[in-house]
Amino acid sequence: MSTGVTFLVAGLGLLLGAFLPRALRERAVSAPLVVLLVGVAAGWLVPGDEPIAPVMQEAVTQHVAEVCVLVALMGVGLAIDRPFAWRSWRPTWRLLGIAMPLCIAAVALLGWWALALSPAAAILLGAALAPTDPVLASDIQVAGPSVSDQEEESEEHPTPAEDEDDEVRFALTSEAGLNDALAFPFVWLALYLATAGPIGEWGWHWLAYDLVLKIVVGAAIGLAGGWAFGKVVFRSRWETLRLAEVGEPLLGIALVCTVYGLAEIAHGYGFLAVFVAALALRHAERGHAYHGRLHDAIEHLESVLTLLILLLLGASLSSGQLADLSWQGVAVGLALVLVVRPVCGWVALLGTHELQPRERVVTAIFGVRGVGSIYYLAFATAQHHWPEERTLWATGTAAIMVSVVVHGTLATPMMRRLEQRREAGLRV
Repeated sequence: MSTGVTFLVAGLGLLLGAFLPRALRERAVSAPLVVLLVGVAAGWLVPGDEPIAPVMQEAVTQHVAEVCVLVALMGVGLAIDRPFAWRSWRPTWRLLGIAMPLCIAAVALLGWWALALSPAAAILLGAALAPTDPVLASDIQVAGPSVSDQEEESEEHPTPAEDEDDEVRFALTSEAGLNDALAFPFVWLALYLATAGPIGEWGWHWLAYDLVLKIVVGAAIGLAGGWAFGKVVFRSRWETLRLAEVGEPLLGIALVCTVYGLAEIAHGYGFLAVFVAALALRHAERGHAYHGRLHDAIEHLESVLTLLILLLLGASLSSGQLADLSWQGVAVGLALVLVVRPVCGWVALLGTHELQPRERVVTAIFGVRGVGSIYYLAFATAQHHWPEERTLWATGTAAIMVSVVVHGTLATPMMRRLEQRREAGLRV
């Protein structure tokens, strides 16, 4: 595409992004779905000489998706009102500790059996597609932080505090915040299998370093960073440092960059560090109005980045992104969204008293796939040349498209139905 056409398409997409969320608020069509379709149309109507498919631009795709996920994780962490506790977060631990490994194993098995992928490539596909995306799942997440002087919401829509009492929204929000980081050990497992020789030479290193130490380091840096930022901006003895009093919105971006950079330098998982830092900052002064301002600024930036990525993803469909998609790849994408995630999520949530039967079903269904999956595929394919690279990208893209269509269509009516049953005092 020429520069003029590129900016025109981006401008139209951003205009849609500004108007669509409000216009589609009560309809069974999501803004991401419409923007993705606009990207598809733009890619077909305005073909260019340079391929823009992620499969052909791994480095650019990796960094754009990385920034988008980081911003989304900051917003998700700030949005959670509920204090961190093992008991009240029990559905989250079950989704992470049971549903996610089961999803990785099931998708890996499907990739090996149906797509004839090598074991390493199959595990990479499972790790990339297992996490619930913090970017595209906004329609089913908590609305945002409830603060002491926040303006009241309209009666038609739940306030953030009411959202926080919604166990479905809380479980999906907290899962999306944590599971992106927990997918990384399995991405590294796939890379080790592909490049490091027999498992006996590196298995204990992966278990101790990639699966345990990096998680601990990421969580520790996030906790320390969020605590330190909160101490300064809310309680500093020097007035000029108490940025919460003036509502400086750049603090959110500063926290993302600082904590992520420190975690990466210390060889921890930066995604986890950013989410934990946001939780720690929120805990520093839970009801302060500054959290609402920070969340709004982060949310706007996230929306812009998400729309641009979806536009490019849609346009890439005419640049060879799906050239290697087979019916088996389509079947794997459909199976993940319609069978694997719902079944694994339902099994993981059995016996949880926090969720009623219908709530367990809805929580299990809405494991949205999106920008996080794009990042992991771009990261892994930039680290190593995979013979099955085009198949991985085609299958991953198909799964994301299925998720955007299915979850984008079902989110509003299913969540509204649950809320109506709660209001009517019926069992959900």
